[in-house]
Amino acid sequence: MSDIIQLLPDSVANQIAAGEVVQRPASAVKELLENALDAGGNKIQLILKDAGKALIQVIDNGCGMSVTDARMCFERHATSKVRKAEDLFAIRTMGFRGEAMASIAAIAQVEMKTRRHEDELGTLIEIEGSSVINQEPVATAAGTSICVKNLFYNTPARRNFLKSNPAEMRHIMDEFQRVALANPAIAFTLHHDGIEVFRLPASTLKQRIVHLFGNNYNERLIPVEEETTIINLKGFIGKPEFAKRTRGEQFFFVNNRFIKDAYLNHAVNKAYEELLADDVFPLYVLFIDIDPAKIDVNVHPTKTEIKYLEEKSIYAIIHSAVKRSLGRFNISPTIDFDQETGFSAMITPKPLEDVIPPTISFNPEFNPFAGDQQGSSGESNDRFERKESYGAYASFSKSYGSGGNMAPSAKNWGSLYEIANHATAEQASMDLPGSGKEETFAPLQKQYMQLHNRYIISQIKSGLMVIDQQAAHERILYERFIVHLEDRKGASQQSLFPQTVTLSPNDYELAKSLLDDIKSLGFEVREFGKNTLVIEGIPVDLGSANINETQLFEHLIEGFKNSQQELKLDKRDALARSMARNSAIKNGTSLGQEEMNTLIEQLFACKTPNFSISGKPVIQTIGLTELDKKFDKS
Repeated sequence: MSDIIQLLPDSVANQIAAGEVVQRPASAVKELLENALDAGGNKIQLILKDAGKALIQVIDNGCGMSVTDARMCFERHATSKVRKAEDLFAIRTMGFRGEAMASIAAIAQVEMKTRRHEDELGTLIEIEGSSVINQEPVATAAGTSICVKNLFYNTPARRNFLKSNPAEMRHIMDEFQRVALANPAIAFTLHHDGIEVFRLPASTLKQRIVHLFGNNYNERLIPVEEETTIINLKGFIGKPEFAKRTRGEQFFFVNNRFIKDAYLNHAVNKAYEELLADDVFPLYVLFIDIDPAKIDVNVHPTKTEIKYLEEKSIYAIIHSAVKRSLGRFNISPTIDFDQETGFSAMITPKPLEDVIPPTISFNPEFNPFAGDQQGSSGESNDRFERKESYGAYASFSKSYGSGGNMAPSAKNWGSLYEIANHATAEQASMDLPGSGKEETFAPLQKQYMQLHNRYIISQIKSGLMVIDQQAAHERILYERFIVHLEDRKGASQQSLFPQTVTLSPNDYELAKSLLDDIKSLGFEVREFGKNTLVIEGIPVDLGSANINETQLFEHLIEGFKNSQQELKLDKRDALARSMARNSAIKNGTSLGQEEMNTLIEQLFACKTPNFSISGKPVIQTIGLTELDKKFDKS
């Protein structure tokens, strides 16, 4: 039997390596930008066509290459950064694995022009599929210009897996932002299809963040700085009130290399744990400077993961530094023995006679068990509102007292079943699909009670029905928006004064890709200059409430990104969920009888009324048997 193991040809080996190094145009952009940084220039240009599918061009004014180096850079495992194995543990440059240029040349048509500053002529090299088709001297500017054309032209299966241009462009902009943040002292420009997307002058880190994400970020940033024997930490974190529901604006850099690290991310989030909800994430751009011998950067093909020798100490340093910055800028509670921030107003000179001591008012004759002897229901309800120590009794009476004609007497408030009977009884049975079993609810009245402005309560034959008002409204709006997206017939109400909304470049590209579907929901939106949209109308489903169109649109985009990240939903479903969550009434909203009637009727008209769009229950029932047990009547 003949031998069957053979060495792969270089062209095939390069295509296999390209599978690791170049997954999409953004991967090639990352590698080319990192090489440009290592060249030592102070100005880098990125030019794209068709989101990098047709053209990726990176131009730098760095050191350039000699004729020999220009040819060698396309060979596998050719690098200027590593000479021996020990060098792997002293790396401070970006591209060092020596596979980027060879991998890109294997699956694209590449043209490179390069010249050293001391040379009169430069070198032109043209490569297709790892084969050099032309090499000659050329007059060119000092530095290097690399054009990558027709990515994956010789691997059509890989090209078919690429996403739409807006989706691929968002990935490219993510990589561009990471490189630009890590190097604020270098000027960057980005052009796409002849349009300038970014022009970033050399600046400070704070200025670079503002240039990338928008002028409104200037007020959102809190500086962080800490120097220890283990690491030096610097950068910025965001104020809690500007936190978002997506993790897109969270950046860690180790020795100026962008990394992803859930462990260190937890250290930052833990510093915010008393300031933010669990599903909200703060902005941070943090730089860790550490001895390269104490980390291993070569543990992942994309070099976005790092191993540390002292990760627990680094965790503690980051957590304490972020916590201290939040406290120093009065974001979280602090104790300052020189001056307590909460007493600042008392230090201001003020005439003593202007200080009015607090007073407590109460009714010494109040008796909660006096029932109808207390007089009118309105007087009784006032006493319940002032007597907060009665807890549920006070809250319940307050909620019911607003109607005037529905105030229960004190002697029967304890049984929700009895209180519900004050309303007119009416039989209305209805089935709830989607619960796994047929369950019939029979509300005995069309007048409902609102509990703590969060839940709607009604009497049914078997006991009580409790409805989460926010989850119910989200379900109603979600199913309505899904229909609008399918039929593309969402009605719009024109705004008296159109509003402009300026988005980050990433969010603007996302909004443009969603524009047709957003209009189907009922929005009237059009493009208006760089990264700016004009909102001329909003969906009629949002009612006549006083709505901030700009905030609504920003939350819509943010919610869409969150839904896609968490549940991997299709575009329309994620958009409908985001719109429903942002438009629904919130817990704490007071509803009148007519509003509650309408909400319940619309809920039971839904296809899946008993589950929220998050998959949680909308309706709960409490049986009479369960109530009897609580009152020890069993």
